[in-house]
Amino acid sequence: MANELQTVLIFVVGLIISTIIIYVTSKLFGQKEGIGRAFLTAIVGAIVYSVAYFILGNGLLAALIGGFVWLVAIRALYDIGWLRAFLIAIIVWVAAAIVGFLLPTVPGPL
Repeated sequence: MANELQTVLIFVVGLIISTIIIYVTSKLFGQKEGIGRAFLTAIVGAIVYSVAYFILGNGLLAALIGGFVWLVAIRALYDIGWLRAFLIAIIVWVAAAIVGFLLPTVPGPL
């Protein structure tokens, strides 16, 4: 039970952080959509990557296909062009990597 709770907590915290990063990044690119759209984008990203990794396993191909599908989702959710969607995705990816490096992702023994 504790392991499941820990997994859910990590997922929720990751979703909140991703939502904030997506929201701030989209605002930097002049998007008018609010935090709800950023939250939806974060959920879509989590689903896309989960499906890609489930079907293809952990590897470069899963990451590339998941990344491309998420790029399509960003483009559709924000009604923007390929270049702007790509730049948003890159900035979100870099920011998420930095945050993931700075914050512990797995809590220690309780």
